[in-house]
Amino acid sequence: MKRRKKTILLLYSILLAAFSVYFLLDTFVIERVYSTEVSAVQSAQTGSSADETQPADTSPGNTDGTSADPDSTTQIPGSEDVFTTAAAPAVTPVITEDSYNDGNISIKITEYRQNDTTIYAADIQLSSAEYLKTALAKGVFGRNVTAKTSATAADNGAILAINGDYYGSQERGYVIRGGVIYRSTAVSGRQDLVIYEDGSMEVIYETDISAEELLAKGARDVLSFGPELLKDGKIAVNSSYEVARATNSNPRTAIGIIDELHYVFLVSDGRTSESAGLSVYELAEFMQSLGVRTAYNLDGGGSSTMYFNGQVINDPVGGGRGQSERSVSDIVYIGY
Repeated sequence: MKRRKKTILLLYSILLAAFSVYFLLDTFVIERVYSTEVSAVQSAQTGSSADETQPADTSPGNTDGTSADPDSTTQIPGSEDVFTTAAAPAVTPVITEDSYNDGNISIKITEYRQNDTTIYAADIQLSSAEYLKTALAKGVFGRNVTAKTSATAADNGAILAINGDYYGSQERGYVIRGGVIYRSTAVSGRQDLVIYEDGSMEVIYETDISAEELLAKGARDVLSFGPELLKDGKIAVNSSYEVARATNSNPRTAIGIIDELHYVFLVSDGRTSESAGLSVYELAEFMQSLGVRTAYNLDGGGSSTMYFNGQVINDPVGGGRGQSERSVSDIVYIGY
């Protein structure tokens, strides 16, 4: 009898351990593709939505071929507005180590040294908002689907790119890319950056407006990380702002707009003897010094990466330029 009890206890322990291992792998490692990336052009021309490209979820416990988590992964039809296809460069590009200009896209990257930190700021001027884009890792929306910023940038022919909001590290929060809703669950207190069809930017609270309403207003991309750094040119966070380690000095990534079709991408190094990193407030101060009007904090730490003309130009967490990139869910980039 005792032996039987021990056997049952052993089998139970093995099953529990196996389930725990599977749960951890499923949560953090196993890729689950919920939808292929749908461009806004495709969505408008064919009337398709992310729903129509979504494969059945075959995860355990789901036998009816539907999504196992409709609140966080069910796709909603994208915008019906037609986005024009990006034109080719107006002239032969003039490219240097820190600049690019082809008549449609002008980029100038400046390396700064402030707060014992190396900062890379890309000043970007565009002839059309169509050259400001986003892309999902491996071209799909899903859980644990990641790639290095440089890899996703190269796959999409990006001239300049930074890491995005790493939507895959969150189970909730808006995910809108290219005029298509991939996730529509709102998070209380979450501030999102909305990039509209005309290239303008606005920061909203998710609980103040639905994803569908954002599309109706002309939203093309919505990035869900935060916080808002600058509003109308004024610092929108205080020096004691804290989310986890936000008050500490860390590598940072930010995006902002100065004027119509005039943007700034910024990445700071950090957590090394050569570069301390920035607090969120210091990041806001620096963006303000560049004349930015609306600025937003993107995923930082080991994710903070800037790619330009085929290579990573910053030093992610002290591994040497391009040597320690973290794989992430998405990027924001400039290109055709």
